[in-house]
Amino acid sequence: MKVIAKARHIHMSARKLRLVIDAVRGKRVEEAIQKLQFMNKAAALPVRKLVQSAVANAEHNFKLNKESLFIETIAADGGPIIHRWRARAMGRAAPIRKRTAHITVVLNEKAPVAAKAVKKSSSKKAA
Repeated sequence: MKVIAKARHIHMSARKLRLVIDAVRGKRVEEAIQKLQFMNKAAALPVRKLVQSAVANAEHNFKLNKESLFIETIAADGGPIIHRWRARAMGRAAPIRKRTAHITVVLNEKAPVAAKAVKKSSSKKAA
């Protein structure tokens, strides 16, 4: 069962968010939240809040177990850019772009791994 959560119009560039997102892609949810909690990046906070929101959605709406969830896909795309102007020398103006981003996370459930029977192989050495 796939669980999708989105955060839109985050006031941070997608490039900064991707640095954090790449660190947690494919990890178990508990491991990802712990990693994000101690990461020294400003982008870690909105990503952690989004992952926690997706976990809450999975537990409440779909009755899934938190321990069996992992981050299947997570992406940061550019959002609308807020344009401002800064005064420069000789009456000129320079653009300031305040970038925003949209983050999408998809959680999926890992099936419990059954114990596999170990197969003995008989390999004979040629002498």
